[in-house]
Amino acid sequence: MTEESNRQGSAGRILSKRPALPSGRQEWVEFLFRFQSLFGLIVVFLAAIAFSPRRDGEILFLSLVNLTNILRSVSEIGIIAIGMTFVILVGGIDLSVGSILGLAATGSAVLMVEDNFGVLPAVLLVLLIGMAFGAVQGFVSTRFAVQAFIVTLAGLQIGRGLARIWSGGQGVAISYGEGKGQAPESFSILSERVFNGLVPVPALIFFIVGAIAVFVLNKTTFSRHVYAIGGNERAARISGVPVMRVKITVFAISGMLAALAGIIHAGQLSQGSPNDGIAYELDAIAAVVVGGTSLMGGVGSVVGTIGGAIMLGVLNNILALNSIDINTQYLIKGLVIVAAAALLSLRSGDR
Repeated sequence: MTEESNRQGSAGRILSKRPALPSGRQEWVEFLFRFQSLFGLIVVFLAAIAFSPRRDGEILFLSLVNLTNILRSVSEIGIIAIGMTFVILVGGIDLSVGSILGLAATGSAVLMVEDNFGVLPAVLLVLLIGMAFGAVQGFVSTRFAVQAFIVTLAGLQIGRGLARIWSGGQGVAISYGEGKGQAPESFSILSERVFNGLVPVPALIFFIVGAIAVFVLNKTTFSRHVYAIGGNERAARISGVPVMRVKITVFAISGMLAALAGIIHAGQLSQGSPNDGIAYELDAIAAVVVGGTSLMGGVGSVVGTIGGAIMLGVLNNILALNSIDINTQYLIKGLVIVAAAALLSLRSGDR
């Protein structure tokens, strides 16, 4: 036996003697990590109550209008983040989602205002464009073994360029009515509230999308393939998992949900602009990371992402209510994201 093999054997014996956590404690630690975004949301929510400004004895943060505004404000990022979760679970990344949102918002406005499309045909066409955009990126990344970071970075530029070409480089205002140059009145529902004015329509769509995604990632064969690829792509391929098809599908899902967020964006602001959605990809990735999904792939959940998106929305809201300057807001949010990433690192280390 060589000296090198002796060293390796000694190292193996040392590592094998490393004490393990008691099974009960290990289960609790795993439970805390699994639901870290929900626990984080509770902590941030309680802190928001404690530090909320008050008016006539009323806690402004807890006002119904404020809470529903938080849900409305996180809906677009939340929907994008759900799609991003699928991509990150297979070990990828999608930097193009912000530009797809801008492309979808612009396309929705142009199709209805300038091309006289109805709401349903315009929405279906824009969703199809977003899905195709994502699928092409997934195909290029997988078929030619190019890192998703590079492919989607190029996609970010392409999406912005297409949006500018489509609109002539200008934002397109949406006015409602009948006749040329006006969008159907039904599209304005995206800026309204339902259930006696309690729930913003974008928030309702966000939770419906979230419920569907939770089902897909917990009850389908597709979910097992996604987690298998993220855990060990080579082993998944050897086991017969259709890696290319699954990767193309998750990028298509991401593109379609980014397009859906763009449609909602156009409906809320009554306009579509090529500049819409700038830096949204960073907020979406932040929500996914805070939600406990590993950027290495194979670990994470949609429930965590939803909790992460709402948590960041609550944090943004309470900072704004306290008139914290924007630079300090960036600093605080950055620290929260770093803390979440550190927890993920500790979890990976335990495993």
